Amino acid sequence: MSGQAVDRTPSRKRRPRALRAALLAVAAAAFVAPGLLGLVRYLDNYWLYRGYPPPKDPAFVDRAGTTQTIAVASPALGGRRQTVIVYLPPGYARHAATRYPVFYLLHGFPGRPAAFLQTVRLGVVEDILLAKRKARPLILVMPFGSTGTFTDKEWANGVRAGEGWETFVARDLVRAIDARYRTVRSGGGRALGGLSEGGYGAVNIGLHHPGRFRVLESWSGYMLADRARSIFGTDPRRLAHNSPLLELPGRAAALRRAHTFVWFYSGRRDKLRVQNAAFASALARARIPHRFFLVSGGHNWSLWRGNASLAFLAASRRLARG
Repeated sequence: MSGQAVDRTPSRKRRPRALRAALLAVAAAAFVAPGLLGLVRYLDNYWLYRGYPPPKDPAFVDRAGTTQTIAVASPALGGRRQTVIVYLPPGYARHAATRYPVFYLLHGFPGRPAAFLQTVRLGVVEDILLAKRKARPLILVMPFGSTGTFTDKEWANGVRAGEGWETFVARDLVRAIDARYRTVRSGGGRALGGLSEGGYGAVNIGLHHPGRFRVLESWSGYMLADRARSIFGTDPRRLAHNSPLLELPGRAAALRRAHTFVWFYSGRRDKLRVQNAAFASALARARIPHRFFLVSGGHNWSLWRGNASLAFLAASRRLARG
């Protein structure tokens, strides 16, 4: 009532209830938090390994490669520094006079470069093949090809300034790796490959830069550019330029002179197999050395993981030595 003092001090009956509610909230948080933390860890591990166990060399492998993570500044990206994972083969540190060929690998979308080591387990594959003396050592270079995990760049030179992802790979990254590591510093000592969108990017970049990479590999890639306006704009000529199936005829002579070899495959249940088969026919007409084959499966990690040894050998056997 007006003019009457009101006591706003909590009553003694309310205090225990409030205290009990607070204690229950704390207890609930203490119970839920570990569960949420466990869920986050599970999802993080799943993102890294895609349900597979963490990669581990078998017991008979007595020497393993080493992994480094570096940053490469790229003028093509407006000076942006991109994360790059490098896998140095066993014995790299001990053989100071030896130069090594390099296998550049482009991830898919959405994706991260660590997938090549964690999910495809390509480092373990190299260690095993070298231990069995079935291959010669390669440096593996895996750049991050975007500004965010879920930001699509297509490994292409976009219409916007500072979006030169193709030039980042073909020029800036190659220069940085050659300057930092003991590489075979010629196109004959380089392979460029990738999975899914990365496979498309590898072939697209390789066609635009004949002689820069001796071997091009596409694991379930596509051969016609996605109609991504944020990347390619609306000019159909830009789309055609970035579509390997359409770009190949104009590049064929230069690719033959550079002795380029194209190695690629697709899953039998993958809709992209049609584009890949058409590209194989175009390579045959252009008299460009290549190997295309279909494998059981669709468009997934088990496919890329299961064919990792073949992919490594295809590069290792065709690159120049130091």
